[in-house]
Amino acid sequence: MRAEAGRSRWNPTRRGALFGGLCLCCLPSLGRSAEGFDLHEVGPGIFIRRGPDAEASPENNDAIANIGFIVGETSVLVTESGGSLADGAWLRAEIRKRTDKPIGHVVLTHVHPDHCFGAAAFAEDKPVYVGHGALRAALDARGEYYRGRLVEILGADRAGTVVYPTLEVTDGADIDLGGRTLRVTAHGPAHTNCDLSMRDSASGILFPADLLFVTRIPSLDGSLVGWLKEADRLRALGATKAVPGHGPTLVDFAPAMDDLTRYLTVLRDETRKAIAADLPIEKAVQTVGQAERDKWVLFDTYNGRNVTQAFKELEWE
Repeated sequence: MRAEAGRSRWNPTRRGALFGGLCLCCLPSLGRSAEGFDLHEVGPGIFIRRGPDAEASPENNDAIANIGFIVGETSVLVTESGGSLADGAWLRAEIRKRTDKPIGHVVLTHVHPDHCFGAAAFAEDKPVYVGHGALRAALDARGEYYRGRLVEILGADRAGTVVYPTLEVTDGADIDLGGRTLRVTAHGPAHTNCDLSMRDSASGILFPADLLFVTRIPSLDGSLVGWLKEADRLRALGATKAVPGHGPTLVDFAPAMDDLTRYLTVLRDETRKAIAADLPIEKAVQTVGQAERDKWVLFDTYNGRNVTQAFKELEWE
């Protein structure tokens, strides 16, 4: 652990100004229902909508994450519920256009609103809501804050409500849809402290959710060191194709994960160097990771926040 007597480079008030206290990749300024979205069948019975590489806006209804569903012989699993009640309702209507099989499971891959605030749209289906064992506490800490922001912009009738998991996964779980099984894995702190991934037995496709960003810059809200560790854990599964949380609806897993871990490694190593050089956090935010700028959409929006989070984590190693 590195520390200097009577002095810390970490300033919680300054951090609040730089980082807003939370990962804001999912705090919206939304309004109307999403338009112009299409579902792609990326594998047999697997339908995914790509969210735009953009911040939430009135035009996109916080529909900025990749969401979709998987159809089995007996039931349907929703891979992500969407970013608002309206987004979830859109997804539910799309499911009903394609199948009348019961919606048995809705997966809440982590706490961020663009992935979980559509959950209430499925209430009448009475599904099992699947979440990480740490999701309930994360929703207790942040859910009403996120909801309040949605209410401010959308109104209470469109914002949705906080929905808690009814199946809490602390290690792993198998979900049988009939003819295909989804293996759900609970991860240690990484993108957030409550990340889930899934692997489909029928297609072999991996669903790492926001443990994998493609095109859009990753947002760090959990543990940088932990995310690199969990990336290795995902690689060990041997999947060749994946549906990322943001980016194209289906990607080659290995090169996509290589891109993400390259950025995270640069973030880690350059932050450590900044700390060792006693560089103030304000300077670190301006310098760390700059070689990655042209490789990611929304770099200027999120890299500084990532550096701030990394600085907080690594300063006391």
